Parts: sequence; structure tokens; C-alpha cells
Amino acid sequence: MTSLDDFARTKLDRLETEGLRRRMILTDRFSETGARRGGRDLVSFCCNDYLSLSHHPEVIEAAREATSRYGTGSGGSRLISGNTPLYDTLEATLARWKQTEDCMVFGSGYLTNLGVIPCLAGKGDLIMQDELNHSCLFAGGRISGAAVHTFRHNDVDHARQILRQHRAAHGTCVIAVDGVFSMDGDIAPIDELAALAREYEAWLMTDDAHGLGVVGGGRGSSFLGAAKSDVPLQMGTLSKAIGAYGGYLCASQPVIDLIRNRGRSFVYSTGLPPGTLAAAIKALEIIERDPAMCARPIENAARFCAALGLAVPVSPIVPVILGEARRVMEASTALQERGFLVTGIRPPTVPEGTARLRVTFSAAHTAADIDGLVAAMRELGLAG
Repeated sequence: MTSLDDFARTKLDRLETEGLRRRMILTDRFSETGARRGGRDLVSFCCNDYLSLSHHPEVIEAAREATSRYGTGSGGSRLISGNTPLYDTLEATLARWKQTEDCMVFGSGYLTNLGVIPCLAGKGDLIMQDELNHSCLFAGGRISGAAVHTFRHNDVDHARQILRQHRAAHGTCVIAVDGVFSMDGDIAPIDELAALAREYEAWLMTDDAHGLGVVGGGRGSSFLGAAKSDVPLQMGTLSKAIGAYGGYLCASQPVIDLIRNRGRSFVYSTGLPPGTLAAAIKALEIIERDPAMCARPIENAARFCAALGLAVPVSPIVPVILGEARRVMEASTALQERGFLVTGIRPPTVPEGTARLRVTFSAAHTAADIDGLVAAMRELGLAG
């Protein structure tokens, strides 16, 4: 055994001891809410495909037609030869949907934040982050070289205190938050943060990966009020409610033009497969014509929460916090034995002591699906 193997095994043994080792499990998502593991069919409550559009026949057919027309891959980066005609349609649709001048699609949500944030802030600048932001927002901040300060979750007053202390010493300032927080399912106080950004000459950026398609009438977390919130940088993904893949930034035309020129994760990445682009275009078309579908994931989450005496949900994500990592994984296994796939989430994805079952709801879940999960949770003493 080499020293490299020794190094890896020592790290793995430590993770095993702490109950934090992860393993890949083959999962066959054979239907909108069905998942097959180890030959057993389960009802999945752990998927981010909130509208089940990845299995929608129109979306599948759009991907098939685009693949037949353009091939399986783009063949190069977008600045070389990979900018297929489908990009124009998708970016124009997203910009209109988000009410911005322009849009830019990246290879993934993670690549979007790695590319966008360093274009807007660097050495001598300031980035403000909510402590529960997704990892990719923090990753973008770290590689930017800017000073990064973290404020308590959804605590605008704490963010103001930090800005009062540090803003004057820096050049540009970006305030970055999840629109809908992926592990807790709550929503950022976007209007208050927008006002704070104006007060301190900062730019507000929201990561709406878990908002597009399911909150704000499907438009996302910037559209929860009577008017669109003042968010100049609306980022998100196409891999959750859209049911496809990729990331995007919706912003003004000058900002998008700058990032097209300077966003390294864009410039040096191959373009998305044409079938993926076509699937996203069709999914957005379906979302726009069917607002009732967009409301169903939260309605289904509300049925679950009411039955178990949990707080009224504001998104399709419901955390059932159990605390200890091993207990969460045991609970996840017990639910699987009863026919339900519910993922256990452990540190470092969530803070120490907050390991949880992350229960997610889709438009395709039936009342029987939800009531069955409620009964299993009660039987195991997990909630209610």
C-alpha cells in the first residue's frame, strides 16, 4: 500500500467512525416520484425535481428532437463553436421570465457562482454571505480574493453591523444569499437585504436554485411581493424544478457582457448538450402556462407538515432535524424499509448537531404518497 493509499484510508476511517462516510447508491428514477434501489420500488421524497418535469413527455420529446438535429454534444466552448442556436432562445426566455435585460447560461449552478462572483469582486473588495449559503457561493467568494464576512442566518441587523464596520475600507461589495435555502427550506428576507444593499452601495445576488418554478408564481424568490424585488443579480440552476441541467445569471446587459468576457468557468467550459438546452426551454414553457402546477409542491409540503404538527412550509423543502448523524441515517434506512426514500443530511453539509431528514415534495406526489410517509414517520417516532 502506498503512502497515498494510507492517507486516503486514514481519512476514510475517521469519517466512518464519525458516521459521516458517504457511499454512492445506484438509483433508478423510473417515474415522476418512483425510485428503485436494490430491486425495491420506493416513493421518493428526496428529489429536487420539484415539478417532475424531467419525466414530462413534452420535455423528453424536445430533448430527443434537439439531439437528432444538433447531436449529443456541443463540440466546444461557447466562445469557440459550442454556442448552439438553442442558447439564444433559452437565455431570452429566462431574461423575460426574470424581468432582466439579459441572461447567461453556464454549465452548472456551481460553475455559475465560481464564474460570476470573481468577476464582480476581487482583492480589496468585500463579499457578505449568509452563514447557511450553499457551498458554491462560498467557493466563489474564496477564489475571488475578496474579504468575505459571514452574517447570522437571515439576520439583516447583523449584516448591517458588519457593513457599518467594514464597508468603507473596501471597493465593491456583493451581498450573496440563497433565495430559498436548500437545507432548511426557508426564504431570505430579500426586500430588506435589497434596502441594505442600497444603503451601503452593495450589489445583491440571490442564488435561486430552489426557488425557480416553485415560489413567486414560478418566477422565484424575487417575485414574492406585489412587485419584483430589487435584485440586480438573479442566479439559479436548470437542474431542480426545470428538470434539466445547467446554471444561469439574469442581470443587466453590461453585467452579462462583462461575465461573458471574464467568467473563467464560462470561457473555459464546453457548452451544454443541445438536448439539455431544449429540455430547459420546453420546461419553462410548461411552467409559464401552468401556474397551478407550480403551487402543488408547497401544497403537498403543507399537507405533510399539518399532519405532523410542523411549521407551515414556504417551499417544497421540509427539514426534520434529528441532531445526530447516525440517528439520521438509521431513520433514513428505516423509512426505506417501509417504502420511502428520504435522504439523511449530515455535516459538513449542515452544521454540527443539526443532522436531518430532508423531505422534498413534488407536484406529482399524491395524497396517498404523503399520508403513507406521515404514517411511517409517526410509527418511527420521528415527528408528530
